[in-house]
Amino acid sequence: MRILNHPILGKDERENPITITVDDEKIKAYEGETIASAILASGKSVFRYTRKHRQPRGVYCAIGRCTDCVMTVDGIPNVRTCVELVRDGMIIETQHGLGKWSDQ
Repeated sequence: MRILNHPILGKDERENPITITVDDEKIKAYEGETIASAILASGKSVFRYTRKHRQPRGVYCAIGRCTDCVMTVDGIPNVRTCVELVRDGMIIETQHGLGKWSDQ
């Protein structure tokens, strides 16, 4: 969900839509927004699963201080998606546990 008409900020007039891939699904994002914002706007709320109990986690602090929103981005695990901006063509995966480095 995106706020298309904010009472203070006004109408959302962003341009330059891009495409990112999240768990093999292509989603629309906009230049200048964070990975977490784009993912939340697509309706997804689970970003990772904890190592020990395999519990789902999503955005918690949204300022890059915790690790609840970490995901594997372009083969790099533990990327804090709440502060990382989207780039066209990014490949993002839900992280399980500590994540694994890939050979991409």
